[in-house]
Amino acid sequence: MTDNTTRLDHVVLWVHDPVASADFYEKTLGMEPVRLTDFAAGAAPFPSVRLNDETILDLMPLSTAEHMKMVPGAADSAGHPVNHVCLAMPGDEFETLRARLEERSVPVSDISYDSFGARGMARRSFYFRDPDGNVFEARHYD
Repeated sequence: MTDNTTRLDHVVLWVHDPVASADFYEKTLGMEPVRLTDFAAGAAPFPSVRLNDETILDLMPLSTAEHMKMVPGAADSAGHPVNHVCLAMPGDEFETLRARLEERSVPVSDISYDSFGARGMARRSFYFRDPDGNVFEARHYD
């Protein structure tokens, strides 16, 4: 991507076990792990998973919270209440994700209809949690 319009680059999630979290995001949500091998070898402070060409989710070990120095009070953000992160996807991927979550016994909410978001009214959506309790919404607009 070469244009410099404002975009969402990454979201940092506090997780207990970054390797297990990366596995969940890869196998359940179909996201590609980034720097997982480097993290496992001690060469990277955390792994990530790729949402799309422009956006990643960083899987920050909760154990590092007290050592964060880049922002005053960073350790206080561990467990800070974020309502949810929303993933918009095509309708077929929406169905596939719901099926994968159910196959892995991940609880999912009922489907909601016609909820407002960045692209207008989403046709359907549902919610689920990752292994660390982070809440995600999956939706599609088509």
